[in-house]
Amino acid sequence: MQKHLVEIKARSVHHDRQRAALLEAGAVFHGTDHQIDHYFHVPEGRLKLRIGTIERSLIFYRRPDAAGPKDSSVSLTRLETEGAATDLAQTLDHALGTWVVVDKHREIYFIGNVKFHLDTVERLGTFVEVEAIGDAPEERDALLEQVNHYRQLLGIRDADLLARSYSNLLTDH
Repeated sequence: MQKHLVEIKARSVHHDRQRAALLEAGAVFHGTDHQIDHYFHVPEGRLKLRIGTIERSLIFYRRPDAAGPKDSSVSLTRLETEGAATDLAQTLDHALGTWVVVDKHREIYFIGNVKFHLDTVERLGTFVEVEAIGDAPEERDALLEQVNHYRQLLGIRDADLLARSYSNLLTDH
């Protein structure tokens, strides 16, 4: 499955307030997922295998490291079982080598095509993500408008925005 996203990631100490704002805006809670993301060495972009209790998928994406809304080109393959995902992690580690592993607890919410994450990441702290999901880069302006709307709703300040992924933050330590 190929998708185009406009997304932001930010530090957050306001999960309670953000959770309440999402629910008041009509967000649907999909659950809290314990996710282990395995990032593998690749020549460009990022290849991540997500093993979670709710979401399991192999994800390849390209995204610039920039604070504020950023575009991502994402290819995603869903995996049926946790066992299949664990086996695939071992195979990819043998073939490519594991770069870093990210361990997090993620609350997942949706409003239409917009996905929200309230994350608690081991060794890093708490974060909020907003992902407006479309099918093609031509949808960018509408997706950006959605991200900016929800950024205001959730009280995400410029100073809180992150340019880099959790994987980069962990390897920078």
